Formats: sequence, structure tokens, C-alpha cells
Amino acid sequence: VNAVDDFEEHPRVINGCSDFLVQVFGDDGVHARSSIGVASLPNNITVEIEAIVEIFPEEHDERHDNG
Repeated sequence: VNAVDDFEEHPRVINGCSDFLVQVFGDDGVHARSSIGVASLPNNITVEIEAIVEIFPEEHDERHDNG
């Protein structure tokens, strides 16, 4: 979150993204997260979101399971 020094509501800013992911993906969108504040971001953007996701096809083929 691009913020000034005394801003302390970083988690509240990120709540919108978390709510959106759950709205789009349902229970599969529930996730762990962290939020931090920084003095600047490239091109003066307000928020940077990074995600690591795993997507499975609707009909999962067990032949491709590892393990």
C-alpha cells in the first residue's frame, strides 16, 4: 500500500481485494495474506498485489498427480 508515514490502516485497504477474490472464486478464494505500507510504488500506483495460485481443470486427471 502506497502510504504516508503515519497511515496505519493497510489491512483495511487490502480487504477490498480479499473480498473480491472470495466473491469471484467462492471458498476457493479464501487465502492467507499480509499487507505492508511503503513510501512509494512505481508510477505512483496505490496498491501492488502479488499472488501465487494453483488452478485445476474441472475434471482433474489423476494420472498427472505428483505423489
